[in-house]
Amino acid sequence: MKQTHDTAWWYWLASAVLLVQALSGCPLGFTPVIVLTLIQTLHFWIREGGLDPQGLAAFPVQVRIGYLSWLIAGRADPTGLMHGIQLAGTSAMVLFGYCPMARMVTLLPWNRRQALSLRLVVRTFLQAPTAGNIRIQAN
Repeated sequence: MKQTHDTAWWYWLASAVLLVQALSGCPLGFTPVIVLTLIQTLHFWIREGGLDPQGLAAFPVQVRIGYLSWLIAGRADPTGLMHGIQLAGTSAMVLFGYCPMARMVTLLPWNRRQALSLRLVVRTFLQAPTAGNIRIQAN
């Protein structure tokens, strides 16, 4: 499901490459991927809401904020496990169009219409990759 014509796909590909470099001990560390994620978040915020604070609620912006949060939180993990998981998720997005972060974000209280349950979590994560917004298809 590679979507090489899609700007978002290129952002995720670059993020994956930068994560590999950071995990491989690049002297710049995680700074480049953090900066790229900030740029990506700003880009989608402008695209979705024109810097209106309500634009932060747009699903693509939420996904990028979640990604950035995971990236920053992973800096406190000395094992690198969080960033390894993040690299696996980013790679799944690039290679198959399956975005684990988007699926996690759909489970946040303000993004779902039904009560959180094990069944909902399983269905959300086992649903096949989708073109477009998983939020709409998960509810």
